[in-house]
Amino acid sequence: QAQLVESGGGLVQAGDSLRLACTASGLTFSSNYMGWFRQAREKEREFVATISLGGGIRYYADSVKGRFTISRDNAKSTVYLQMNNLKPEDTAVYYCAARGGGTSVDPASYAYWGQGTQVTVSS
Repeated sequence: QAQLVESGGGLVQAGDSLRLACTASGLTFSSNYMGWFRQAREKEREFVATISLGGGIRYYADSVKGRFTISRDNAKSTVYLQMNNLKPEDTAVYYCAARGGGTSVDPASYAYWGQGTQVTVSS
């Protein structure tokens, strides 16, 4: 049974940095495209970043481009999201997700999801 477990969330101040991690088990991590999404209170889940199998292709939402970096370590079955210069509008529950058929910004296309980790940025 596939399982994704996120970690690294917390309460920080605007301008601070956080690194989220998502470790996978029960699936062939190196064969899955990975994505990060977030959902703020009373808002829909939105795309943040996605990465290809080997890490050579990465896409970002315009709102995080230049501040966030997605990476992966296939040997550790882990995908990361380095978040710098955090803003209050980045406050949300962050989810990682996995899919087998290519990078995608559509959350509905991902087969596996983690439980989420809360990121709160105070002004």
